[in-house]
Amino acid sequence: MHEHRFQGGAARLRSPERLAWLEVNRVVDLSMQNAYLRRVLDVGTGSGIFAEAFAKAGLEVEGVDANPEMLAEARRLVPNVPFQEGTAESLPYPVAAFDLVFMGMLLHETDDHLKAMQEAARVTRNKIAILEWPYRAQDIGPGLDERLRAEQVKGMANQVGFENVEIISLNMLVLFIISK
Repeated sequence: MHEHRFQGGAARLRSPERLAWLEVNRVVDLSMQNAYLRRVLDVGTGSGIFAEAFAKAGLEVEGVDANPEMLAEARRLVPNVPFQEGTAESLPYPVAAFDLVFMGMLLHETDDHLKAMQEAARVTRNKIAILEWPYRAQDIGPGLDERLRAEQVKGMANQVGFENVEIISLNMLVLFIISK
């Protein structure tokens, strides 16, 4: 299980170069548009970069990650957010517990992409935001064999009952905003 799991440390996740190409504030702003949001779940939270940004935007945030070492860092760096251990394919939350489920740089690393999408759909009331690598060769990130095509993400969203998929191209990444 989790053969695709991120292997770098928290310092690497929070490097200035990585934070710049993640466009954290822009991604958070885009994820929050066109919906009333109060509660957000950051799936695959890592060191809590996006959980921290959503909390600073005034939202109630929780984070989940499969890596206990990353969770320890997230708890240290973002002490005002509750974090727990769990996988994207088996989220430890009840149905419709959140207004937004955010998956940042995670979906391509899951063992079962569709199951992760099903779980996100199960625990959200309104929408899912997925930040991913675009399906094109780049000097950084995984190879094309590990990246998801936009059609794959749209197809999975449709399979779990979400009809609206907005695809936003960022400088280095792509953001999928998925709603019913």
